[in-house]
Amino acid sequence: MSARHLSRIAAAATALALVIVPSALAGKGKPGGGTSSGSGLRLVLLDGATEPRYGGRVTFEFSTSAEKPYVNLRCYQGTTHVYDAWVGYYAGAWFARDFTLSGAYWTGGEADCTARLVMFARNGAERTLSSLSFRVAA
Repeated sequence: MSARHLSRIAAAATALALVIVPSALAGKGKPGGGTSSGSGLRLVLLDGATEPRYGGRVTFEFSTSAEKPYVNLRCYQGTTHVYDAWVGYYAGAWFARDFTLSGAYWTGGEADCTARLVMFARNGAERTLSSLSFRVAA
């Protein structure tokens, strides 16, 4: 099985896990740090966290005029791709608007992550509106 195929399986499993997490569990978040490019994408730490940590939950805040914005979060341990998840941040999106920092290929340890605020054109072309990079502690 190729690494790309395994990554897609991990993303699907993560998305499925987000479906079963009740949105009622989402607490008030604390703003997080990170390095941003573009405008408006901000990391929010959930569950009382003081920094992004393995196994923790995060969400993102932003302002955009995009009709159906998505956030894509990808994380790497060195050059190994360990996490890739997409969440729609619009009314009617299927999944909760938070990310759990763990997965089938990320079983512990620190990682470098990049979140991208993305919109899709009618022809399916992907456009990154903003990005934010941050480090996740072990």
